[in-house]
Amino acid sequence: MIGQNGEQVGIVPLDQARRMATEAQMDLVEVAPQADPPVCRVMDYGRLIYEAKRKAKDARKKARHHELKEIKLRPNTDKHDYDTKMSHAREFLMKGHKVKFTVMYRGREMAHFERGTAVLKRAKENLAAEVDVEMEPSSRGRTQSMVVAPKKKAGAA
Repeated sequence: MIGQNGEQVGIVPLDQARRMATEAQMDLVEVAPQADPPVCRVMDYGRLIYEAKRKAKDARKKARHHELKEIKLRPNTDKHDYDTKMSHAREFLMKGHKVKFTVMYRGREMAHFERGTAVLKRAKENLAAEVDVEMEPSSRGRTQSMVVAPKKKAGAA
């Protein structure tokens, strides 16, 4: 048996252990049932449950949630609009999100596919220091897309 302050009381009969817990206005909690003899502790069981819930809640809070954010561009996107979209992309990357750049073509823009490729290439070059390219530019129908993720830290596995 372990006392309420963490001191080892020793091997105690069950009824005496219950009496000691009742006198201390605490609970008798079995902490190692597989041991021979089983190990019990005098403690506040409600507090144990509360702290376990708090730990679980904090762990969920600290877990990183990755989202895939999409930035839509056009082959003729103007410089100022492009710069604004790049600043949004940097914000998303700083928050740990992945960013998908999509170039959409309409009508005759399909005849100038190289413009969209140039836009994606320029985005890749502008963000080269901050990102790892997860998916190289690829085309599917009237869209072309590329996925980038924030660079992994050297110490992270």
